[in-house]
Amino acid sequence: MKLTDLTAISPIDGRYRKKTTSLAGYFSESALIRYRVRVEIEYFIELAGLGIAPLEPLNKNLINELRSIYINFNEEDALEIKTIEETTNHDVKAVEYFIKSKFTSLGLDPYKEFVHFGLTSQDINNTAIPLSLKECHNEVVYPLFRELVAQLTKLSKDLSDIPMLARTHGQPASPTRLGKEIEVFVKRLEEQFAQFTHQKFAAKFGGATGNYNAHKVAYPNINWPSFGSSFVENTLGLHFSYPTTQIEHYDHLASIFDLYKRINTILIDLSRDFWSYISMDYFKQRIKAGEVGSSAMPHKVNPIDFENAEGNLGLANALYEHLSAKLPISRLQRDLTDSTVLRNIGVPIAHTILAIQSLQKGLDKLLINPEKVASDLEQNWAVVAEAIQTILRREQFPNPYEALKSLTRTHGKIDEQAITAFIDSLPITNELKTELKAIRPENYIGF
Repeated sequence: MKLTDLTAISPIDGRYRKKTTSLAGYFSESALIRYRVRVEIEYFIELAGLGIAPLEPLNKNLINELRSIYINFNEEDALEIKTIEETTNHDVKAVEYFIKSKFTSLGLDPYKEFVHFGLTSQDINNTAIPLSLKECHNEVVYPLFRELVAQLTKLSKDLSDIPMLARTHGQPASPTRLGKEIEVFVKRLEEQFAQFTHQKFAAKFGGATGNYNAHKVAYPNINWPSFGSSFVENTLGLHFSYPTTQIEHYDHLASIFDLYKRINTILIDLSRDFWSYISMDYFKQRIKAGEVGSSAMPHKVNPIDFENAEGNLGLANALYEHLSAKLPISRLQRDLTDSTVLRNIGVPIAHTILAIQSLQKGLDKLLINPEKVASDLEQNWAVVAEAIQTILRREQFPNPYEALKSLTRTHGKIDEQAITAFIDSLPITNELKTELKAIRPENYIGF
């Protein structure tokens, strides 16, 4: 069966392909191969710069031609490498042979054996994969996070003056402001984003068991750990992990996934709150011509964007949880369980992106329903009881909490008239009664 949007097993490559296509350049099979080629080429250029016999430093034109191999890497190149892999049954070795074939056309036959010199496949995988993740984070994921926060910030400011009945334990509670409640999420997200400043995208580069055994036996006078550090940090722009076993220990990678998971958890919380506000009719949703809310009930406009976001965020977090829990564990100097897991890091990122896109769409459709927000406040005068008893405490009135408790729990409907009658019944000064009567649900909102 031909692979199409309709035949793909994963909805990421099927139903949602158009929404996640930006990730193909980082996490597809072709992208992984291209990043491997890039690392191999840059490593050879770096080796040549050492001037170790028989290698000689390369001129600028030759360096540019070498880099064009990965810069201009295309689907035909990827297919050629996959064809080689059918024989080698080893993906990184296939990349090595592909590059060696390119060396012939560049007149570099004498230097072919310095492609992948002294390396194990994990020196390539454990640089290519964090490099792809870092570039995807910087170019796709983080900018999308920032767009969402900017949208939330604007919404928070637009709704900053709207008093709203709060609900703690699902029950009416001291009033708040709708904009402030959104601002809470902005602050929570910003605090998590700040941690990206210190987040390391780490890589190893040290041979079969991390000790540069092969490098040292061939060229014992070179400080290979220093070379590896310079290559990983200055050339690739990654954090150099040393010492390591055959693989990078993935502690930093786990930290990234844990951070993504915390951000997603905040967004799940946000999704559920907006879902609740819509269900309480605090928000209406813009209707798009031709859209159907329910196949059976014509009147419905469902909060599907926030539901889709919640579902995708939960799925992403389940995968992030496995990635961060599994990857740092490897038997002795290396087992292969990390290999198939690392090939899936684009999957939770794709679900995260789908969720953010859904949230952006959902937020953009919101229309505040001020009448309903105001009506809920007006129907819940009992919430000013806290204010009244606090002022009475200030005035050293005996047992004010108990008095208000008796009123709010035994009286029928607590409305403005009931509160006013209660205040008038108190043996306090008229000045104090005036102060208490000035308190209303819509103005008892704190800072």
